[in-house]
Amino acid sequence: MFGYRRELSSSPGWGRKSARAGREGTLPRASGGRKAPGAGAIRSRPATVRKKLLPDLDWGRIRLWLIASLFALIWGGLWCRAYYLQIVKGPEYADKARKQHMTREVVQGTRGNITDRNGNVLAMSLECDSVWANPSHLRDKEETAAKLAEALGMKSEKILQIISADRQFVWIKRKADFQSAEKVRALKLPGVYTDTESERVYPYKHVAGQLLGYVNIDDKGIEGLEKSLENDLAGRTIHRVVERDASGRRLMPPGSGTFVDLRGKDVRLSIDTNIQFFAEESLAENVEKFGARWGGCIVVDVPSGEILAWAQYPFFDPNNIAATPAPDRRNRLAVDMLEHGSTMKSFLIAAALEEKVVQRSTIINCEKGLWKLGQFTLHDTHPYANLSVDKILHVSSNIGAAKIGLKLGADKYHSYLKRLGFGERTGLPLSGEARGILRAANRWAPIDLATASFGQSFSATLLQMSQAYLTLAGGGVKKPLRLLLETGASQDSPPRDAIFSPSTMNELRGMLREVVEEEGGTGKQARISGLVVGGKTGTAQKADASGKYGKGRVGSFVGMIPIENPRYLICTLLDEPSKSQYGGVVAAPVFRHVALRAMAYGGLLPDNDDPVVQEMVRKEAERRQKAQARSGAKNRPGTTARNPEQAGIRKADKAAPLAKAGQIGADFVPKADKAAPLAKAGQIGVDFVPKVVGMGLRGAVEVFAGRGIVPMIKGKGGFVVRQAPEAGSPWPDADKNCIIWLEEKSS
Repeated sequence: MFGYRRELSSSPGWGRKSARAGREGTLPRASGGRKAPGAGAIRSRPATVRKKLLPDLDWGRIRLWLIASLFALIWGGLWCRAYYLQIVKGPEYADKARKQHMTREVVQGTRGNITDRNGNVLAMSLECDSVWANPSHLRDKEETAAKLAEALGMKSEKILQIISADRQFVWIKRKADFQSAEKVRALKLPGVYTDTESERVYPYKHVAGQLLGYVNIDDKGIEGLEKSLENDLAGRTIHRVVERDASGRRLMPPGSGTFVDLRGKDVRLSIDTNIQFFAEESLAENVEKFGARWGGCIVVDVPSGEILAWAQYPFFDPNNIAATPAPDRRNRLAVDMLEHGSTMKSFLIAAALEEKVVQRSTIINCEKGLWKLGQFTLHDTHPYANLSVDKILHVSSNIGAAKIGLKLGADKYHSYLKRLGFGERTGLPLSGEARGILRAANRWAPIDLATASFGQSFSATLLQMSQAYLTLAGGGVKKPLRLLLETGASQDSPPRDAIFSPSTMNELRGMLREVVEEEGGTGKQARISGLVVGGKTGTAQKADASGKYGKGRVGSFVGMIPIENPRYLICTLLDEPSKSQYGGVVAAPVFRHVALRAMAYGGLLPDNDDPVVQEMVRKEAERRQKAQARSGAKNRPGTTARNPEQAGIRKADKAAPLAKAGQIGADFVPKADKAAPLAKAGQIGVDFVPKVVGMGLRGAVEVFAGRGIVPMIKGKGGFVVRQAPEAGSPWPDADKNCIIWLEEKSS
């Protein structure tokens, strides 16, 4: 009974009622007493059920264990799921994550600049924007294509085809202009992005275009110096892994803040942009004037062997490759092999003089312009009979040259040509440079030797011709041409080879001077008043498609200025001129134009303070005096002259105007190069000084030289503005000074 009461008392309802009954003065009945109606039955039923079904359970603990078990199941499930994702499927999901957020890219440094000798940038790389897309991130591809087509100026069908590819990366437009890229960025199209690349730009447009060459869309050199100097100019390439966010934008990788210089090396050329401009300007004018297919001009600084100009016309602008036909993009000066004709006679005569086969005064029978050699007939343009060796070069006799070649022999002549650089590359960093065609001497028949003596039967590039003539200009010592002043690659200068003796070169340069300066010479259109010029013309036949000589001709001229101590070597060539075919007509004017402006630009026009020029003038006066004494000229200054040419006063050439005042290299602004009229009758005589004011410097010097007087020259310029003694004055004694003032430097 005690236990029963304890059980009942444990019931909250029972306890409360018992307490209430006690307070009311009524005690509960004992177990054997009378129960209140229904009370015992109601309160004892749950207890009875619990006792029968779940005896002695602590339901509070049960509830705690149930909750703990539930959490344990959930926690275990999470751990199982985590194990599945990280251990079982981990490698697969990690690989997918890497593909989505990490990418391996190639970083290419920008190309180095190409500059001229003065630092003017001829080729450079600039940043530009390229448009690309991730097709998997695009929402509406047709709408995207339509919007991009409007922004980029492309056809929407083409863009739709590009972005429909099953790839993660596609280029839409490489190296777009700034405005188009800005429009694309403003659209903010999902999956469409812009990236920075570099674009090659040529600020001077067509200047030295064929020499520089060009690059492709990936900034790789394709032609010209861009190709041959690829290892120096190209930027370094590195591979790196970068992270992208969910939108595909690049995030900075760890350590990316470290500066790495990937830029290519700069290359400095020996080209002078100003002289290059002079050459291109004159070349374009004469190619158009004479209807030639193309023309070329190379200007070389003789003391250093540096190439100052590399001009070719028609021009080529590497900024707009498609606008120029493929043949005109070719670097013809180093690639095209041509027969150069009579310009080769200089090497023949130099070799013959060096081998003492002939002397300058040796007489050769030129057969009056027609000579049969075996079954072949050789011709001259004029019917010359007996000519001395110097006159053979002077009038450019093919028959005379052929006979000298036969005297020299194939082996010796071939040996000299080989040593001069024919038949082999020059060694300059030029892609595709041709070797030329020079067959072995044992394969030369007599007719081959004869024709090779006047520049046929073998071919060479204009670059090889420049290399060979540099030997003649440099005193007979072969030295290499130079095109690069600074480059990453080392330049080992080969040992110099003395091919001709100084005495031979002095004789030859005298002959070359006569070709230009003496009457009857083929190079008279290369004359420059006030300067002594020497050179050689060339007119060569061209083979047609059948392999036989056709109507095409190559006109060329190679000249040195000043001839006594050459500073500039200028080689010019016009291919297949239609209006005139002779080198002295079509190419010599190019030389004259370029030489005059180059001398003015370099400050090398005659000046009293320049001892070299004064020595040149003195020698010229002595030479003129001796020549007149030998020829017994009747008409000279001091007697009445019926023809100024016979009097030793050549009419001044009509010089093209120099650069205007204020332009680079303009030392003066000359007047038209027209010789002043001779003094009136009675003034030019034994006792009177003629008028030289208004004449060119050379003509004025000739007047005084004919009297045995070397005048003092004051000022700079090419034309006389004042003289002492005045015109009409008695001739002074030989030991008295005669002074001529030239047009002063423009202020």
